[in-house]
Amino acid sequence: MLTYFQATVIGAVQGVTELFPISSLGHSVLVAAWLGGDWQKLVRPGESATGTPYLAFVVALHVATAVALIGYYWRDWCAIVAGFITTLRTGRRDTVAQRLALLIVIATIPVGVLGPLLEHPLHALFAAPLCAGVFLMLNGVVLIVGEGLRRRNEPSLAEYGRRFARQEALTGVLTAEAQTRRQSDRPLAALGIRDAVGIGFAQVGALLTGFSRAGLTMVGGLWRGLEYKHAAKFAFLLATPAILGAGILEIPELIGPETDGIRGPVLVGAIVSGLSSWLAVRFLERYFQTRTLLPFAVYCVAAGVLSIVRFS
Repeated sequence: MLTYFQATVIGAVQGVTELFPISSLGHSVLVAAWLGGDWQKLVRPGESATGTPYLAFVVALHVATAVALIGYYWRDWCAIVAGFITTLRTGRRDTVAQRLALLIVIATIPVGVLGPLLEHPLHALFAAPLCAGVFLMLNGVVLIVGEGLRRRNEPSLAEYGRRFARQEALTGVLTAEAQTRRQSDRPLAALGIRDAVGIGFAQVGALLTGFSRAGLTMVGGLWRGLEYKHAAKFAFLLATPAILGAGILEIPELIGPETDGIRGPVLVGAIVSGLSSWLAVRFLERYFQTRTLLPFAVYCVAAGVLSIVRFS
């Protein structure tokens, strides 16, 4: 049985680690395994479509994280949705919002196709603490490699300005705040179609327990020439439809007979997950203004190695 205290702890862990580049699912498995006792019983195989009802609970917490991301970036999402509708109606891709909408759609296709096919089998196969520790260590290695591969010849804002000289306001006259925000997103909109496809396939790696969705997509963004702050924002925007879809897929299982008696804890865990996600994205937006992925990489390698030693 899942207690309210356990749901609160796991909700907080999931909300933070989903956006930090350190793997939410990996930590949800490893935290329970490290604590042991009744916690470790949560991750044992059971009669469930995912192999364990606990994993269904953890993945369903993503809905709260997605809601938090939508709330945090609501202005951006309003512009992106409006841009997508305009593109469908007119075929134009002149504005930053229209370009972002197209890129997010394209980058979401790989995980949208492969996720429903591979998510449950991979989670059931690799949800063991030892596997999670191995993949967490490898996630740290990927972050280190991403730092080394980062392109140094990033295009200037002037070049972005020339590329999107025909940018138009979506709703007439933009406020000064909106203009500043739209200008700051021009490096994201300058990504190409192949860039979006590559970053989208990088996101698929998060189906393995221990690999971070945010970390892999950020590394993909850095590899394609983005600055840290732009790579982080694109990772958060791109994560929203993916984790929302993954969470929605788990709702039928969470309302089935296997979850009788734990729906109260599930609701509490979701609320905590949403609040912690909001705080996490707010912190990370400021953090990546001046800092890098290296501290997260060191942490993942260290935590992964310790977990391998502990559970091998």
